[in-house]
Amino acid sequence: MRNYGVKGGHDRGSRGGSERAAEVKQVFLDRKLLVLLSLVTGPKHGYGLMKDIESSFGIRLGPGTLYACIASLEREGLIEALPSVERRNPYQVTAAGETEVRRAVDEVARVTSVALARVSAI
Repeated sequence: MRNYGVKGGHDRGSRGGSERAAEVKQVFLDRKLLVLLSLVTGPKHGYGLMKDIESSFGIRLGPGTLYACIASLEREGLIEALPSVERRNPYQVTAAGETEVRRAVDEVARVTSVALARVSAI
């Protein structure tokens, strides 16, 4: 089993429920997908993205992680920078980004459907 940052490779109950839930969210939700999901609701600058992702998904992306995702998404043509406004650099999702976010959400839904069916059988 993959070690997701838990010392020794397994969580032995030392963390609270909300911390375990946050770990599970981070394992199953790709950070770039979170940025795309935030931007489909409208253009945002870095700090706005961080706050929206935290309030919408309960996941806090640090500045280094966020800006690495932004750079990668820009290189892939999934988002684009808009003109700066008062020292802030907003971004918006491109048509290719909209297509990718739909594909990714469909895949998450498919995996979730299978997972729910298997868990309900327990």
